[in-house]
Order: sequence, then structure tokens, then C-alpha cells
Amino acid sequence: MNTTKTAVHFTDNYLLNPTNPITVNVIGAGGTGSKLITALMEMNHSLIELGHAGLSVRLWDDDIITNANLGRQRFAECETGLHKSVALINRVNRFSGTNWKAETAKFEKNSLGKLPDEAQATIYITCVDNVQARFGVAEILKELNNRKHHRDEPKYWLDFGNSQHTGQVILSTIGEIKQPNSEKYETVASLPFVTDEFGELLKQSEQEDDTPSCSLAEALEKQDLFINSSLTQMGCSLLWSLFRNGMTPYRGFFHNMKEFTTHPIKVA
Repeated sequence: MNTTKTAVHFTDNYLLNPTNPITVNVIGAGGTGSKLITALMEMNHSLIELGHAGLSVRLWDDDIITNANLGRQRFAECETGLHKSVALINRVNRFSGTNWKAETAKFEKNSLGKLPDEAQATIYITCVDNVQARFGVAEILKELNNRKHHRDEPKYWLDFGNSQHTGQVILSTIGEIKQPNSEKYETVASLPFVTDEFGELLKQSEQEDDTPSCSLAEALEKQDLFINSSLTQMGCSLLWSLFRNGMTPYRGFFHNMKEFTTHPIKVA
């Protein structure tokens, strides 16, 4: 008789019944980030309708909208010349009455090693276009986790990355998340950082394929038209399950649009 328990991660209690909106730092507003913001807007509205406090999002990107961004990224011709983060956040705030914030800077330490002023959040979502940026975010999150906090304590990191036809979304915990006692499931308190678990693969992939995950010029030759939106929908579904189900047996997936396949990564 097989008595092996299914490994699951139970969502941190604060996310399920918060007093205030859950703070979310989204890093990157290109091919994936520009679509992710729309998905988070829909998620926020749905959570509020279900009696939840919703989300409070801050979008980080220092990039300016150019003609090369139109079509594959979610920008209009009249927005060229604006900061990507400002255009997206203004649009969401007008559409849904939110008070989300835009940062026209990279999410990184300054030359003196100081963290950004608004670095603190409960959830971090990265849609960055190079491996170095991911390692920089990981370093900041580890530093934040070592501090004592009163609110907006870092809990989760959701990372999106892709090349031309393939991509992945990985969910990590920032430190350990307290788990309930369970007779039915094997509870897992800590989900590893993408940079710790797949660090060598990330470095190798960038050497073999220098396609940015939010590329600009010759975008359609470097990235499939729908790879970003496909990853966004599936990745946000994983985040939604944390809120809606209070637990997840999965912590991400590998996605191949060319072959129409997706392989889930189980909690272990």
C-alpha cells in the first residue's frame, strides 16, 4: 500500500486574510511585465469582490517606450516617449480606480550598496531581461529577509523568464513560511530561489542564447508573438491559486509554445 503523502505548500496566512492590500513589487515592464499588470488588475478586482483587501502594486522599470515596443508589448503609439512603468500604471489606475505606483528606476542597489527606498513588499514578481538582474534581485531579497519588519514582510518571489519559444515560471518563498500540521499532506515551508536551484542553467542559457526575455528590436524574430502572454496567464494562475486555494502542490512550470507542452514543477 502506497502511503506517500502529496507534498504541498500552504499559503502564508497573511495573504489569505490581510488587513490592508497585499503589497506587490513588479520588476520589469516589457513583453511579460506589460501583460502581467493587466492580469494583476483583474486579480485585484476579483479578490476585492470576494471580500479580500486586494493588491497594492508598484511597478519598476527605467525603460522608455519606443516604436519597437508597439504590437508585442502592451503599449500604444501615443505612449511612445513615456516611461513604460508610468504608462502602464496610469492606464490601470484610470481603468480600475486603483492607486498603484510607478517607479522610473531599476530595482537595484545604488553605487553605495543602499537598497531602493520602496524595496519593501510582500510579493515580488520579476519579468527581467537578463540573468544578472535576477541575481541582483535575489541578493536584495535575502538582505530584506534578514531584517526585522513590522509590516510588508517579504514572503514570495515569482520569476518569469523566456527565450524565443520556451519559458518558465518559478515560485520561491523568501525564507520559511509557517505551515499547519497536516495528516493528509507533507507540508513544505521553503521553496528555493530560482537563482539557487537553476543558477547554473540560467547562466548557461544566457551564454547560449542572448535573447532578452523582453527584447525590443527584431522582437518577433527573437521571441514568439505569444510566449509572454502565455507565460503570464499560467504564472498568474499559480499566484491566484495561492490566494484562492490557500495551498499549491506546484511551484512553477516549464513551457514550450513550439511543441505546445507544459511540464509542471511539483513542490518537494
